[in-house]
Amino acid sequence: MKTLPWQRMALYSLLVLFCFFYLMPLVVMVLTSFKTLPDIKAGNLISLPEVWVLDAWSKAWSSACTGVKCEGIQGYFWNSFQMVIPAVAISTLLGAFNGYVISKWKFKGSDLFFSLLLFGCFIPFQVILLPMASLLGKMGLANTTAGLVLVHVIYGAAFTTLFFRNFYVGIPDELVKAAKLDGAGFFTIFFRIMLPLSVPIIMVTVIWQFTSIWNDFLFGVVYSGSETQPITVALNNLVNTSTGVKEYNVDMAAAIIAALPTLVVYVLAGKYFVRGLTAGSVKG
Repeated sequence: MKTLPWQRMALYSLLVLFCFFYLMPLVVMVLTSFKTLPDIKAGNLISLPEVWVLDAWSKAWSSACTGVKCEGIQGYFWNSFQMVIPAVAISTLLGAFNGYVISKWKFKGSDLFFSLLLFGCFIPFQVILLPMASLLGKMGLANTTAGLVLVHVIYGAAFTTLFFRNFYVGIPDELVKAAKLDGAGFFTIFFRIMLPLSVPIIMVTVIWQFTSIWNDFLFGVVYSGSETQPITVALNNLVNTSTGVKEYNVDMAAAIIAALPTLVVYVLAGKYFVRGLTAGSVKG
């Protein structure tokens, strides 16, 4: 029977230890969400529930108080989806188109255009709050889901363009030239050649944008109205509600519900993430 060398066993033990510490907060959240309030007060953080109950999950979803309303987080959960799906789709398509133009159809000033987009990646959120609020007000999109989508598309376009541009630089120019010789035009090459080759970087961009937009709090709290707030704002309101008894089990259940969509995206598309990042990470 083949035995593992002690160095590898030590490495595996160290990795298991790191995983244990890394996952411990999630374990505490899950266990607490299934406990009753007396159970939470009587036990410790990592003890198993005496009785496994779903009351906290039900209340977090449909009747927990988020400020003056006691309707749970379900409405805000769907608000986030209405914001995230179009914002991710538009910013991804816009980044693919920009990256295609900058890498394969260079024009005078294209390098300057790309440099300015890179500059946009490093502008702090706080800098654009007031100008963006003024713009949304003039466009009649203040406090609307469409306004939030526009904000995330504008802010995310710099990142998505960077991802796609770096990926397309690695595709041989001869492929585009051969397509031109066969009579393919600008859009035909883009939709029938470049996009089908872009699955890894599309998955990277979708994961990046979905996670960033879903978890965003600042834009959500500044640009949304009472009926269009995303779930991150509702979660903050729920946790900071000062009326009644503090229900940690409800807070934990709500936090897990808020995190579920990003976890699902990572589970379904995570295998493409590292592959896509390495494919587009070293091009100058």
